[in-house]
Amino acid sequence: MARIPALPVDRGAGYPPAVMPGMPPSLDPTLCNARQDRLRSYLDAKDLDGAVFFDRHYIHGLTGYWHGQPLTPVALLVKGDGGSVLVTHDEAAKAPAASEMAIYTTNDFCTLRPNLSAEVASVLNPFLKGLGRIGTEQQVPAALLEGPVCRDISFDYQYLRRRKDADEVDALCYTIACADKAYAEAKQLLEPGIDEVEIMTAMLETATYAAGEFLSGWGQDFQAGSPGGFPRPRRAVEAGELIPLDIGVGVRGYRCDLCRTFAVDGSPTDEQAAAHARIVEVMKSGESMMKPGQSCRALFEAVKAELDGWNGYAFFHHAGHGIGLDAHEVPRINPAWDDVFEEGDVIAFEPGLYGGDLRAGIRLENNYLITADGFRQLSHFPLDLV
Repeated sequence: MARIPALPVDRGAGYPPAVMPGMPPSLDPTLCNARQDRLRSYLDAKDLDGAVFFDRHYIHGLTGYWHGQPLTPVALLVKGDGGSVLVTHDEAAKAPAASEMAIYTTNDFCTLRPNLSAEVASVLNPFLKGLGRIGTEQQVPAALLEGPVCRDISFDYQYLRRRKDADEVDALCYTIACADKAYAEAKQLLEPGIDEVEIMTAMLETATYAAGEFLSGWGQDFQAGSPGGFPRPRRAVEAGELIPLDIGVGVRGYRCDLCRTFAVDGSPTDEQAAAHARIVEVMKSGESMMKPGQSCRALFEAVKAELDGWNGYAFFHHAGHGIGLDAHEVPRINPAWDDVFEEGDVIAFEPGLYGGDLRAGIRLENNYLITADGFRQLSHFPLDLV
């Protein structure tokens, strides 16, 4: 596959200026510290003396340090009374919003030690002395921490970080720019007979090259004639099928979530074209409900009423969710939750139709920032079937 050169991001497409594929934007240390301060306010309200994180995505958002090696753990202690300690094996680590750094050893003669989380904990534990209660998230091996009582704050922390700061929006826009290049590559290659794995591989190569480094997240839907799923080996796509390509390009923890659906042979049927037009119409009407104070459940119900059962087709999944450092974040456009849009939310909105003559369905997904007076669309790759 011919490589795509790194080109400046189109400023007219809503991406941050001065950001080029191959040059991930750095987080603003001042905003990293502000995120730590919001966390400290929460810790004070919950009578917690600090918080420990092992999730490298969360640590990046709080310190500006990206731990790019997924095989080795990293930890962060945010102290309730000020300051933070980063535990890493990278002696050259740049963590502009971490006040201290401690180094642990990962290997002996290039062989990884058998319990790296224990290695991290042994270095972290001395900093925990004197702390009575601390908050932890789901990746923290609490059994290895000595001294304070550990309380899981994973649920609460998703609400603390739901409002995205300007540097985080820029990071998400960068991932969207990488996804755009992957979709362009897929459209160029897609034709009857190509293997699903080949499509996925080409998209992954293009997104990685655009990002300029190993991705921290990817996608999950690459099946033709199916609502979604991982690519099937030796399964060639067929004329007449639709292929929903749902990807979440992750760069340094931040990840978009986008879906485009293409006609394999470039010639959608009348039924497929009509369903596509219906979904685009519902997307536009749904955008009118994207504003602070709007019930997310009400948006889901409006989408379901317009799509489920239309021409005998089904709409059977959520209508979207927040994005950021996890694949699914607050708020959730889902009847199982009663969330309300807030300024600073970054969301994925994804209506779809499935079944019957659609072979097998269409899903379209864009990303948006909720602003004080409405929304700002962040993703701009065409929604067309061809």
